[in-house]
Amino acid sequence: MEKAKLILDSKRFALTIDRLSYELVENHGDFSHSCIIGIQDGGVILMDKILKALNEKSNISNILNGKLDITFYRDDFRKSSHPIKASSTEMDFLVEGRRVILVDDVLYTGRTILAAMTALLDFGRPASIELLTLIDRRFNRHIPIQADYLGMAIDTMDHSYVKVEWDSKGNSDCVRMLKEKKN
Repeated sequence: MEKAKLILDSKRFALTIDRLSYELVENHGDFSHSCIIGIQDGGVILMDKILKALNEKSNISNILNGKLDITFYRDDFRKSSHPIKASSTEMDFLVEGRRVILVDDVLYTGRTILAAMTALLDFGRPASIELLTLIDRRFNRHIPIQADYLGMAIDTMDHSYVKVEWDSKGNSDCVRMLKEKKN
């Protein structure tokens, strides 16, 4: 079995979610001119946890939110050796003039975020786009993108793999770093 290093245990994970939600409240108030968009799949799970924390800790609910699939916006989607499985995009609103908070679980090369920003333009021209990410794998960026809201930055080698483990009940969410990337 592959040896994994625990980076963020469930207690620190929950504290990080709470901190990120408070930072959002500081910058977006009641969210009347903002929306939160999760990138499928990990970003959507993180967005749901952030929305839950905003509701429970700050009593803010009914925030405009959506789920964005970027599969066919990626610059490498044609390079796959097997059929691509896309997730669904669920956004029944336009982002025109809104402050968009884009959410993803791990920031690595920046290509996913670039694809998400490109896909987002199909829904209008936002006033601004901010990025919230749980983990930033520093020193691996291919595109100059950085998070505005950050759970934790870690230094990894290219062959390492960061795995966010989501628990549907929210009791044992954690982040681990594996020595070798799984194929």
